[in-house]
Amino acid sequence: MSETTAPLTSVTPVAPASGTPRARRARISLTALQVVLGLFYAIASALPKLIAHPSAVEGFDKLGWGHTGMYIIGALELAGGLALLVPLLDSVAAVALSALMVGAFIVNVTVIHGPYVATPLILILPLALIAWARRSHTTELLRLVRRRA
Repeated sequence: MSETTAPLTSVTPVAPASGTPRARRARISLTALQVVLGLFYAIASALPKLIAHPSAVEGFDKLGWGHTGMYIIGALELAGGLALLVPLLDSVAAVALSALMVGAFIVNVTVIHGPYVATPLILILPLALIAWARRSHTTELLRLVRRRA
């Protein structure tokens, strides 16, 4: 070996975890899940309440909440669905929508007794995944809020 050549080592550089193909696929899948859930909450769940679709009106009348309760829940679902699509708000939105789903589950069990009692619990699972995976966005949001305060 000459003085101008360096010895070869067996150490190979390791790519950072965020740059691996697996991590990239996970980020894309999580983003797709957020888009699907965001659109579900904004269109399939909130829209019937906000346009006073007869099925939504009937359900809220059965609860005794009337149009006011229907519009409030619809507005909360719309805000949560749209916030799932905003990177800085996605984790907070997932937590808020999870809380809304806990309330929906309680109402389904205690008042409605319908066939879709488990639906809110099923929706909590992907929301919890989003909240956990995007928790750094909550930290960043808190940092921004504290800096402006």
